[in-house]
Amino acid sequence: MSDLIVKAAVKDALADHNVSADFYDALNEEVAELLDDAAERAEANDRKTVQPRDL
Repeated sequence: MSDLIVKAAVKDALADHNVSADFYDALNEEVAELLDDAAERAEANDRKTVQPRDL
C-alpha cells in the first residue's frame, strides 16, 4: 500500500506531541479505509465522482 499521508504534515499538526513510528502506518490504514468506504458509497449512488458527502 502506498503512503496516503504526508508524515511531515502529520508531525507538524501534532507538534505538541510525540508521534510513535507505528502511528503513521495505523493512520495510513485508517485513511485507506475511509477512502474505500467513500468510493463504495459513491458507487452505490451510481456516481464515479467521490464527493465530501461520501465521507
